[in-house]
Amino acid sequence: MSGIYKWLKKYIDPLVPLWAIIPLISCFVVNCIIYWTTMLLCSGLKHYDLTLPFDEMVPFQSEWVFIYLIYCYIFWAFGYCYVAHTYRNKPKKLFRFVTADMLSRFVCLFFFIVLPTTNVRPEITGTAFSDDMARFLYSIDQPVNLFPSIHCLVSWLCFVGIRNAKKAPLFMKLFEVISAVAIMASTQFLKQHYIVDVIAGIALAEICWMLCKYIKLPKYVRRFFNRINMKLEKVMGGKVEEGT
Repeated sequence: MSGIYKWLKKYIDPLVPLWAIIPLISCFVVNCIIYWTTMLLCSGLKHYDLTLPFDEMVPFQSEWVFIYLIYCYIFWAFGYCYVAHTYRNKPKKLFRFVTADMLSRFVCLFFFIVLPTTNVRPEITGTAFSDDMARFLYSIDQPVNLFPSIHCLVSWLCFVGIRNAKKAPLFMKLFEVISAVAIMASTQFLKQHYIVDVIAGIALAEICWMLCKYIKLPKYVRRFFNRINMKLEKVMGGKVEEGT
């Protein structure tokens, strides 16, 4: 048994079951590949502006940048790990979540290519620190791949994943849904997304979560990652077990 395995078993496994680590990392990898690849593939295509009157009514508020640019990533990491922790002994539920997450990204892939979107962001003239942060956000984040909003999709999935979990306490469910709504609001006040992007992100999360309850795809995804974990067992010298 390797020293790395002992450390993981002692400090990480109580928080996130070891068998769930590779699937969760894979969710992040799939997300990055699809987002950045479609950005490159569609760079020369016509992009559509789906701005509605509602979007024009929402004022720009740079203070929301801290939620959009910093808090959301902390929340996502915590949310996905908490789903895995909640379903420690219910791998079938965890792989339903993992499959729904990956499936949603392939739907995003379709829309990013078939319906490339963009928007016109406001000129930021303020001098507050939040204004500087918002200008930095605009400089590193191109206004593309907007529909559906991955920010909203991922945030809502964090909540949907534990919404009906008996093991998750009410205060945690409230924390998840309030955080998700706050992140969605930040996409609007920072003019990063249209309202239709938010609605599409929520709808996509709900559809993929529901669909993965009835199709067999999660079963195959689980089988795939079990094979990977079996190979890891040989390398690490310890058992990477699923729950019952």
